[in-house]
Amino acid sequence: MSAEKRVRVGYASCGIAAGASEIYDELMDTLEGKDVDPQVDKVGCMGMCHNEPIVEIDDENGRYTYGNLEVEDVENLVEDHLIEHVPYEDKLITGPEEEYDYFSNQRKVVLRNSGEINPESIEEYMDAEGYEALEKALDMDPQEIIDTIKESNLRGRGGAGFPTGMKWQFAKDAKGDEKYIICNADEGDPGAFMDRSVLEGDPHAVLEGMIIGAYATGASKGYIYCRAEYPVALKRLDIGIKRAREKGFLGEDILDSGFSFDIEIKEGAGAFVCGEETALMHSIEGERGMPRPRPPFPAQQGLFDKPTNINNVETWANVPWILRNGAEEFSSMGTDESGGTKVFALAGKVKRGGLVEVPIGTTLREVIFDVGGGIEEDKEFKAVQLGGPSGGCLPKEYLDTPVDYETLTDAGAIMGSGGMVVMNEDDCMVNVAQYFLDFTQEESCGKCTFCRVGTKRLLEMLDSFSKGEGSSEDIEKLKEMADKIKKHSLCGLGQTAPNPVLTTLRYFEDEYETHLEEQTCEAGVCRDLITYTITNSCVSCGTCVEECPSDAISEGEEKYVIDQEICIQCGACEEACPIDAIEVE
Repeated sequence: MSAEKRVRVGYASCGIAAGASEIYDELMDTLEGKDVDPQVDKVGCMGMCHNEPIVEIDDENGRYTYGNLEVEDVENLVEDHLIEHVPYEDKLITGPEEEYDYFSNQRKVVLRNSGEINPESIEEYMDAEGYEALEKALDMDPQEIIDTIKESNLRGRGGAGFPTGMKWQFAKDAKGDEKYIICNADEGDPGAFMDRSVLEGDPHAVLEGMIIGAYATGASKGYIYCRAEYPVALKRLDIGIKRAREKGFLGEDILDSGFSFDIEIKEGAGAFVCGEETALMHSIEGERGMPRPRPPFPAQQGLFDKPTNINNVETWANVPWILRNGAEEFSSMGTDESGGTKVFALAGKVKRGGLVEVPIGTTLREVIFDVGGGIEEDKEFKAVQLGGPSGGCLPKEYLDTPVDYETLTDAGAIMGSGGMVVMNEDDCMVNVAQYFLDFTQEESCGKCTFCRVGTKRLLEMLDSFSKGEGSSEDIEKLKEMADKIKKHSLCGLGQTAPNPVLTTLRYFEDEYETHLEEQTCEAGVCRDLITYTITNSCVSCGTCVEECPSDAISEGEEKYVIDQEICIQCGACEEACPIDAIEVE
């Protein structure tokens, strides 16, 4: 698999968005005609999304990582490193003698191959011990496999944290001549990109995990439900399934074992509610994606009314590692209740955003400050939103909270699928609750009254708060309504939709009171409560006039002025002003 020199170009969605396509094309053009012929691969996300585009070079001295590259850097990179054997210092992040401290607290299990192998090459996956776990599993009794998963303390990484081995046991014990396996890749949380990155960087780990799960539970058909907005992931999954069939890992009589199993991709249309397992199954069946009451649970009556086992991308990707390395090794990385690691999408007002994998039980402080490098521009940390729109906001008093299912739930948040959005002093928590509730209200399928009507009324109340309208009694009404929606909604979307409201009320009630009593948004975010004014330092350059969409700015006697009757508080003038002569009050 290795060459004397190997060049890896980070070619996941994060890299492509930052310009990796241009970097790769320029690299190939520059290498043409040069007296050097390295192996050049497009690989998945390397985790350091904050440094994209990224190129790594392996040579006789070790690995060198270059980041924040521009097309103009490629010629120097080739000349310096590949021809002259001297690192290109201008864009060097780390060399072979040092470790980037972004990774110092991380432990790669799910992300073990992402950024390391060409995700479209099954041979490279096999060189990295790929499909060895499947070969081992096919020599084991199905119950022995399930017992191993139970002993590992692997819990579902989709959000609920249900013990995976127990879930598999239910499916295995269910009566039926036909059973199904499903991979839930319908990742819809704002700020979440864990599953997408795993599928883009290591699709065969997910496929291998599903095949092992199918053998253990007695399933003959599998579906991967992945949203159509993930074209790179879908392409690499499709290639992976075809290659796995060619190698005999999928299809009839897998590896001459007598076990047959195949996988089909189902593209979702972007409905957030289809992340709920019963709604997802309805969508696969060709029906409208709406949840149904449980019981019956999918293990007894799921897809096409047959016994069905559903796990998410990250859960499946853990399975081959556990089979190869043992349940004890996996469980030793987490807590007593939860084994292994957890992948997080670290985003928001953090210096080093990206893909993070840490042992379960790692504290929020370690993730945000040790791995993430702290808050952008060294501003004050305010809160972190965990679990997406279904999760909750935790303040700085909770920075030393271990990230595990039970502790986060007690604090009012959830682990969720792994979104972690960091906020600083410039964020308004009323606005944050408003943002997430607007998302869940929009995504409600409308089946049950508490979710359909309740989230709408809740959002209307938040909109009023953002305008400074209402009274202190409305805060209690907000809590009461949120509690009822949480208790009486049919599915997980409605049951968790009020979480951002409840946690911001729990930890930041003073901000709600300030909006009402002082008619002020201290963070300067809520438009109806702020005013933009031009200070005396204005040099009348006219930049703000050009950017104002409502023509609210005109030339005064000594400076430009803003007509408050016309101003829509969009902030375009403040962003455009080259000398910071516009204040927000």
